Amino acid sequence: MSFMMVKKEFKLIGLKGSGEFVNFGNEVPLLAKQLLSRSIEIQNPAETEIALFEPKKDEEHRVGHYYVGLIVSEKLNEVPTGMDYIEINKSYITTRGNISNLGELHLNLLNWAEEQGYQRDFDSYIIETYHPMEEGGEEVQIYLPIQA
Repeated sequence: MSFMMVKKEFKLIGLKGSGEFVNFGNEVPLLAKQLLSRSIEIQNPAETEIALFEPKKDEEHRVGHYYVGLIVSEKLNEVPTGMDYIEINKSYITTRGNISNLGELHLNLLNWAEEQGYQRDFDSYIIETYHPMEEGGEEVQIYLPIQA
């Protein structure tokens, strides 16, 4: 597993959802299916699916919001009804691996961040991009925002 720090820009069109953090594992894929069923409405989409997550700040923080979307190649003049256009340009620490190891990937990235002395940015979205693999599985790339 490799980790690195990157400065990255994301442009996406997405649907917003919210709920309890403990339910994100079920809710996010359902909203993603809804988004994909409407993907023909999105101009200039890349094939890459993306999700943005409000970071959980502490144990009292139980409800958060998220976006599921598709990366787009350029700023859009027309945003489909009920969707949002989002542009983000930040510094992140990142890693990539099999989506079935998502929890472990997040944990290892957090541990590495601490070892390297990176400070998390709790005011910015945690970003995941999803990449189908040829043999049928899926990889996830995690972007954890840090203070630059």
